[in-house]
Amino acid sequence: MAPPPMKAVLVAGGLGSRMLPFTRYMHKAMLPLYHRPVIDFALGFIRRSGIKDITIIGNRFIGQIAQHVGVGLPGENIHYVIEEKPQGVAYALNLARPHIEGSRLMVYFSDNITTAELTEEARHWKTSEEPPGCLLLGRSVEDPRAFGVAVLDEEGHLLDIVEKPENPPSDLAIGGIYLYDERFWELLDECYGTEKEGFSITDLNKKYIELGAAQMKDLGDEEWLDCGTADALLRASALAKEGRLSPEPCNLREKDPIPRK
Repeated sequence: MAPPPMKAVLVAGGLGSRMLPFTRYMHKAMLPLYHRPVIDFALGFIRRSGIKDITIIGNRFIGQIAQHVGVGLPGENIHYVIEEKPQGVAYALNLARPHIEGSRLMVYFSDNITTAELTEEARHWKTSEEPPGCLLLGRSVEDPRAFGVAVLDEEGHLLDIVEKPENPPSDLAIGGIYLYDERFWELLDECYGTEKEGFSITDLNKKYIELGAAQMKDLGDEEWLDCGTADALLRASALAKEGRLSPEPCNLREKDPIPRK
């Protein structure tokens, strides 16, 4: 039996309150990052991973994204879903469910921008005959207390995730880009039913860990930025100027600057 299809959901909801006053009038994913909007770097990451079916969740300004991205690149299927009011991660993902249920998934939270790639891992998720579980990305941070933090055994295997701990068990924060197999919705429904009020994506990841079906990729020296702040956008723009961050492939139009030029 062929593996389920591989799709991506780009979660670009929320109010973007950390980027006021700009986000009072525009979508945070359309803020400039060097020569391109932020969303192009997220889409470039997804596209380089070989995924052509992409659902984008956005707030009331999703029309700005749709005007920019359009129908996508040749061979792509782009779906747009509006989140009229932020009601949590599970609510947002369920809005996209009609487009992505029954698939293996890359879940990408749009504030996350990284110099890392998941090309090989995504290829494995697409082709594996057995459900490959979930893949989490870990990166070392100076102060892990604001993140979900990996708990590792002596051999470096992932044992647990502790959300925003006062005394972090490691300096490895879990990033906002994930790969999931076809058990995603079954496990999300299960943990959302018991953690409805305080549900986070960490609850789902812990389910995969309990099943022995989670693995973590340490990003090492690769950079990872939360582009929900002005300082991070400035740093990301510098990386793009240096050619270390790429929005390609992207839908260049007439008179658009060529990336990295």
